[in-house]
Amino acid sequence: MKVALGAALLLALALPAAAAPALAKVQVLRNGNGPEPDTLDPHRSEGVSSNNIVRDLYEGLTSFSPAGEIVPGAAASWEMDGAGTTYIFHLRPSARWSNGDAVTAEDFASGLQRSVDPATGSAFAQILAPIANAKAVIARQQSPATLGVQALDAVTLQIRLTAATPYFLGLLTHPSTFPVHRPSLAKWGRDFARKGPLVSNGAFALGEWREQAFVRLKRNVYYWNNAATRLDEVVYVPTEDINAELKRYRADELDSSYEIPLLQAPWLKKKFGAELHIAPYLGSYYYGFNCSRPPFKNNPKLRAALTLAVDREVIVNKVMNGVALPATSFVPPGTWNYTPQQPEWASWPRAQRLALAKKLYAEAGYSEKTPLKIEFRYNSNDDHRRIAIVIAAMWKQWLGVQTTLVNEEFKVFLQNRKLRTVTQVFRSAWIADYDDASAFTDILQSHHGRNDSAWNSPAYDALLSQAAQQPDAAARRALLQQAEQIIISDWPVLPIYTYVSKHLVKPWVAGWTDNPLDYHYAKDLAIFEH
Repeated sequence: MKVALGAALLLALALPAAAAPALAKVQVLRNGNGPEPDTLDPHRSEGVSSNNIVRDLYEGLTSFSPAGEIVPGAAASWEMDGAGTTYIFHLRPSARWSNGDAVTAEDFASGLQRSVDPATGSAFAQILAPIANAKAVIARQQSPATLGVQALDAVTLQIRLTAATPYFLGLLTHPSTFPVHRPSLAKWGRDFARKGPLVSNGAFALGEWREQAFVRLKRNVYYWNNAATRLDEVVYVPTEDINAELKRYRADELDSSYEIPLLQAPWLKKKFGAELHIAPYLGSYYYGFNCSRPPFKNNPKLRAALTLAVDREVIVNKVMNGVALPATSFVPPGTWNYTPQQPEWASWPRAQRLALAKKLYAEAGYSEKTPLKIEFRYNSNDDHRRIAIVIAAMWKQWLGVQTTLVNEEFKVFLQNRKLRTVTQVFRSAWIADYDDASAFTDILQSHHGRNDSAWNSPAYDALLSQAAQQPDAAARRALLQQAEQIIISDWPVLPIYTYVSKHLVKPWVAGWTDNPLDYHYAKDLAIFEH
């Protein structure tokens, strides 16, 4: 196993054997990790920072290689029928929970049933819609026990789909599909994911969680591939202050950063060189309009006016220091088998866009004498604040909009977005959970748990439903593109930019490989002597 790992690390780092440094005696990785995790329950976790940790604690039926390719996870192999609607997964007989219990097919079946159960409150239940009966369960029309999953024996799981789903194996890497340790859930209920009770099946187990300080993971000695794991501990350090995180990185208190201060991007490139990792990333940064109440309810002209008034080139080049791509589509470029749809005005000069924005603003019932007055909410973060200030200034300059900025701690911010009682415009972002256009289009379905805009378009929902049943890739793509055309004509969201991943990573972190989903499993990493 040691030889195999060494070869994998050398391959990932493109180093010849003679140039390979020795592994450090102390194998502890310290990661900056953004906002405090909302939960470590895989079926209720929502944020990127939480899921970073959950992917180290748990393992799905499938996983991703460092390069982003789908590989076996807890399932050693699988096969599907000719129609592509029934999968049989064969679990590894050696798969164990962190307390030594065997990982069984029933654990996965129970986890999937729990994810779609409305009582769980999973924001990601809708992404499991391809599984037979999932939609009916989510709609409370059927029991979770009717979900199309079945343990055929202790290590064999059958999953039935309503239609062939090209991205299904990738979907199974998402935390919402992870297994649940049933004895822990029975004993502790929703508290099973706290320190002490948490029993996980991934390469690491929960060691200690001190809120606003750190989450420490320890090696899971029962993990089926523990012999290939080199890290003994992984420490996730939360911080919403990017500059403070940079100070800790420079002081060698962190081995990787969650992100970088955009204002310092040019200096960071000069200072850190190859330590700064910037790579394509399937993610969209946007603002959401609360379509459930005035002033944006039933007012697409007003939503379009605010969308047109934003100068994305200024945001990307001046505020972001070029570390992003301007976006006028919701689905980002680079998405597999898909061409993002663009509004007609995407190619217009700035003056022509502004003329249309002013016209629509007036038609929506606003003017210099009767300006729109709105609140914009964002979670505390210097870069979010700077972008908000600039966009509010654009709205004021070109349309006369009066914007009050409200910053909130991340958990409060998420809660207010979901309640929709005080929120009017809010910052949002979406990072793909699998490489497919539906990873983005699905979250704007009327009943999706992350549709915080509360936008409801029967025509849009119908197109997504048709796409989900369409086995032909070209026909399915056309349906998803029609759906995105509705987004860019009704504007429930305001696209601003497409992400690139941006991390500082110490040269002694072995095995770090940039990939479009920005997944970096700790089981694939190690620390070189330094």
